[in-house]
Amino acid sequence: MFKYVIQLIIGFLTLLMSTAISWYEGSGIIENSLEWKHSTPFSQLFNMELNNGQDISQLDYFVYAAKFQPFFPTIMIVSVIYIFIVLTFFIYRLNRQSAIILAGIISCVFIVISGIFFNSSTIGGNVFFWITAVSAIIFMCLAISLRYKKKIQCLYFRQNN
Repeated sequence: MFKYVIQLIIGFLTLLMSTAISWYEGSGIIENSLEWKHSTPFSQLFNMELNNGQDISQLDYFVYAAKFQPFFPTIMIVSVIYIFIVLTFFIYRLNRQSAIILAGIISCVFIVISGIFFNSSTIGGNVFFWITAVSAIIFMCLAISLRYKKKIQCLYFRQNN
């Protein structure tokens, strides 16, 4: 259990650090008024009128950073993926069926997210598409392998009893 806690702490610290740096990098949208129309989906979702840079939603900072400076937003998503993998294996030790379901749900979520980034015109959008698409495949394979491992173990115990 201790090894899972240490890995989760490292994952969350990495997520926290990369989030802070991404937020700082994304604050550059305040000075770039030409991108307000294209990089502020959350401000537009909340029907906020953008008269100056202070009107931009803080969530839009991450969108801007992901589009034009994708390194730390990529570190954010990779640390989230790592946290999900560690949680899946931890839950697997407690309840195998729950871990299989969790891995399947995470895979479906990443499929939807990769669909959002599909055919993106920016470098950051393409990076996020590939990361989420590969992560969906990884979690799908993880769910299948956990399910298959469970069947093998059941067959093994039936033969030995």
